[in-house]
Amino acid sequence: MPDQVQLTDLASRAGQPLGASAWRVVSQEDIDAFARLTGDEQWIHVDPARAAGGPFGTTIAHGYFTLSLSTLILDELIEVTGAAVVLNYGSNRVRYPAPVPAGAKVRASVEIAEVDAIPGGVQAVYRLTYERDGAAKPPCVADIVYRYYTAVPGRN
Repeated sequence: MPDQVQLTDLASRAGQPLGASAWRVVSQEDIDAFARLTGDEQWIHVDPARAAGGPFGTTIAHGYFTLSLSTLILDELIEVTGAAVVLNYGSNRVRYPAPVPAGAKVRASVEIAEVDAIPGGVQAVYRLTYERDGAAKPPCVADIVYRYYTAVPGRN
């Protein structure tokens, strides 16, 4: 169950951790589906036989696939109530220090890094530090920006 936070209270949570998400297996089927949807069907992602002789010894998930899990992770850990519109506004910083091999388990720890007032609402930056089961280096570190509006922007 996600932590429910009222929009008016979100700023008071800046700098606080939300905890870690559940582990998720990144399957070859998920990687293949992402490759088809994005058109990035490089062999390192979708050809297990060829990837076995590559730099990682197996296929790996796309960095953007790993990053795309951020919405699931945030929805699992926090629900901000009191907003009329919630927008994923983008990313401030994203790095992929280590690969995610097919079949690996990943999760992320999340911190509410900052919260600022914006016209019509609040902007929150969530710092996600991904973890791969059994690996020392994180496969992804990202600051994800969400905007919470009290009314639909551009409408009265």
